[in-house]
Amino acid sequence: MKRSQAGSPAAEKRSNKKAKTSSSSGQPMDSEDPEGWTKVEKRKQKKTQKQEDKSDSTQPRFMYANSEIVKRNHAIGIDDVRDLVLHLTADGSPPNWLRINDSSLIQKVVTLLIPGLTPALLGLPPLPTAATSNPNLPIAIPLPAPGSSSALPFIASTFSHACPTRAPGDQTHMHSILTAFFQGPITSAELKKRANTQSNSQRTREKDPAQYLLTLEQMVENEYPIPSYMADVFQKPDGWIETPEEPKPSLLDGPVKAKRTVYSIDCEMCLTEDGKELTRVCLIDFYSGAVVYDQLVKPSKPILDYLTRWSGITAAQLGPVTTTLAQVQAHILRLLSPPAANPFSTGDAPAAPHLTPILIGHSLESDLKALKLCHPLCIDTAVLYHHPRGRPLKPGLAWLTKKWCGREIQTGGAGGHDPEEDARACLELLQKKMDMGPGFGEFKTDYESIFERMARTTKRVEKHRAAVVDIGNPAVMHGSKATTAIGCADDEEVLKGLLDAVPSHHFVFGRFMALANLLGWAVPKPEAGAPLPELAPPPGPEVLEPVLATLNEQLKTFYASLPPRTALVVFTGHSDPRQMALLNARKSAFESAIRSGMPAEELGPELHWSAADGRDLEEAVALAKRGLLFLGVL
Repeated sequence: MKRSQAGSPAAEKRSNKKAKTSSSSGQPMDSEDPEGWTKVEKRKQKKTQKQEDKSDSTQPRFMYANSEIVKRNHAIGIDDVRDLVLHLTADGSPPNWLRINDSSLIQKVVTLLIPGLTPALLGLPPLPTAATSNPNLPIAIPLPAPGSSSALPFIASTFSHACPTRAPGDQTHMHSILTAFFQGPITSAELKKRANTQSNSQRTREKDPAQYLLTLEQMVENEYPIPSYMADVFQKPDGWIETPEEPKPSLLDGPVKAKRTVYSIDCEMCLTEDGKELTRVCLIDFYSGAVVYDQLVKPSKPILDYLTRWSGITAAQLGPVTTTLAQVQAHILRLLSPPAANPFSTGDAPAAPHLTPILIGHSLESDLKALKLCHPLCIDTAVLYHHPRGRPLKPGLAWLTKKWCGREIQTGGAGGHDPEEDARACLELLQKKMDMGPGFGEFKTDYESIFERMARTTKRVEKHRAAVVDIGNPAVMHGSKATTAIGCADDEEVLKGLLDAVPSHHFVFGRFMALANLLGWAVPKPEAGAPLPELAPPPGPEVLEPVLATLNEQLKTFYASLPPRTALVVFTGHSDPRQMALLNARKSAFESAIRSGMPAEELGPELHWSAADGRDLEEAVALAKRGLLFLGVL
């Protein structure tokens, strides 16, 4: 809730309102009629004016519905925050956990995500632990005492309450805050409309595999190595290659429509001193079913474990092999690149333009990383088909093949997988999808970006405009469907982007990350096989206070620039995730060691995992999911 401001311009305007009346003679009345009667003329005009005056004097307000929050028996979720924004900006249903007075008067909605704001930093009391107290009810924020050195006085002086929130996830993982906020289920009416459109168009649609290509946003979300000409989000380390960019069509290209080649690919790896390295790669042509390339590869470093149970590779097979990764890369690059020009061609007969082939695989990003290859056109059966429990879980290839193709694969037991068998299973799954339609193999309700939902609203006469201002390049991620996406290098640029975006947009999202970075919350996920990270000590006051002071000034500056009747939604998303990440890394290392055949008694203390560690992980996840929400209307 926003704190009330005494002496505000709106309050002064309300106190100065006067009724307009006239005498029966039509002359203005300087005093009341002796008999107490007045004649009201032009009732319609007066009613309209009265409604305008009332509109001018009414201030929208937020009020938490504590009784409804108690009924939930869990904290407000990130999806609830998203639905509140959709109610204010589009035609979303009103939330039951919040009472909104005169929401139709709200002209703009601004949402700020500020991870790192904790109850301790804001001087809030800890959440109650008594059985008779509900930890999900809004917490009253005490006003900073005069002369006190509050860490972030803007929050205390602007908002009266902090509402506890809960991040998405399960018992052992916390899921993406940004995905939960920016993606929501499609309404039943829109889903029905799309189903009808799809049914009508499917009769005439060409069965082209290209319709199932991963979008750039999906590639980023699934950690694909992305070519530099698509987006500047992946820096190629030494030894990496990328498929050349497809030539742009020109008027000199022939009229012949070229058919894009499709290869199914599967790789197997073994464990070396540098982690997992490529030991076999297999490519199969989608249309002919012929094996185009099947090659064993000698790793560059000594092999510690052949991982035969999964790779099918043995020491006897790999012993005489001399083919290196660089040679494999050169061969695959020839398959994926435009053919060399023919010096003897007369150029009389126009040739069909070369099209970059499509690669299909299951969790294809792992194969590309093993090959150290960036490729632009990918189909992933782990994304194409749904896990029965929905995203972000991914289905296994053996389960998909049995479920949708009616046959079993990967039955070799200790003998491991056959990459040709896996590659053919991917081809069969793609063919099934093409035959049955895009909805085949999906379990969960379709989701869409909140910006798509906002664009369909009939709440406004003019076209709805939305902006995302964030660190990095939001245009290829959660801001790809927004009207405007502004990438920033730091919080100072975020503030400038917000100030520029608010006047011309109905909805604006911004994220301040300096505090979370300082606290060590934004550390990237460790590589597989890398040493487990250690928790760094918290920053001292001499380091923390300048960052908080800067953030406080940035928020004050931005708040002062907002126009009247702007709803301000500030949320933190989550709490400290480092202990959760450390325990999950330990658990993953333990499971990898057991899968590799290492006896449990030979595991060191850093890899040991017990039931007590599992309970510690669940507690760390529950703590990491806690966040805070602040609401107000100017």
